[in-house]
Amino acid sequence: MADQETELKPDSGEDSDDEEVLEESPCGRWQKRREEVDQRDVPGIDNAFLAMDTEEGVEVVWNEVQFSEKRDFRAQQDKIRQTFDNLCQLDHPNIIKFHKFWTDVKNDKPRVIFISEYMSSGNLKQFLKKTKKNNKTFQLKAWKRWCTQILSALSYLHSCDPPIIHGNLTSDTIYIQHNGLIKIGSANVIAPDAIHHHVKTYNEDLKNVHYTAPECEDSEQMTTKVDIYSFGMCALEMATLGFASSGDSPAVSDSDIITASLELVESPLQQDFIKSCLQRDPKDRPTARELLFHKVLFEVPSLKLVAAHKIIKSN
Repeated sequence: MADQETELKPDSGEDSDDEEVLEESPCGRWQKRREEVDQRDVPGIDNAFLAMDTEEGVEVVWNEVQFSEKRDFRAQQDKIRQTFDNLCQLDHPNIIKFHKFWTDVKNDKPRVIFISEYMSSGNLKQFLKKTKKNNKTFQLKAWKRWCTQILSALSYLHSCDPPIIHGNLTSDTIYIQHNGLIKIGSANVIAPDAIHHHVKTYNEDLKNVHYTAPECEDSEQMTTKVDIYSFGMCALEMATLGFASSGDSPAVSDSDIITASLELVESPLQQDFIKSCLQRDPKDRPTARELLFHKVLFEVPSLKLVAAHKIIKSN
């Protein structure tokens, strides 16, 4: 695919509102607006704006990844394109959809621009804060439903060839639609190593350190089990409406957060489920598929169970 330049709209010189079109995609289908999208918390993404899909008539997100120099981009160009080609082919109801990407190399600092699905209802962290503020409880039934959807998405990513590691699963990158559908935002899949080492904004000291698996501190070789650890922290956060510790203080250890929060989980099955995800040794953690069949999530409806027993007896 040849590099394509993004078409810039001339400045009218007048006061502009959020509806003003700042740029268009090379094909003219997607139009970037001035309004920024603040629900993205993904390392490697420099800017995210609201945009319009003129073919479908829906709002989308216009994401930008900016490189410091052209030579950095050219050295990784093929790998980056292959990565984004693969991302655009992902199709799962619980994963935010990638629509299209292109490159803009007209300026000294090249950009990769990609269009993704817009989630207007906010993320999991925002929901948990509102629920806790209103003195509401998070029902076990809802917890099961959301865990199942997140695990379904992870199982899909991990079953790809080669497996896709999310790498940044937090309550900030899990989004909720008004109908209760959960979607996980892409993450390390958005900013793979090819981008991490050269983008302007990437920082090793990530904000959500508590979600990071222990093995990530000592090794760059991550496996799908890092996602299981991050999911376990999200499951714990959902069960307790926020970690039972002093918030964002880096002085609080992960083990202290986990221990204090698990004490607030009343269901023994829930505790066992979460503990299995948070094992320090990645080999001891189950896969996403195995977790879907854990006793706390997998239940055979009573009517089906009665019917099964009836069939067995009749035979």
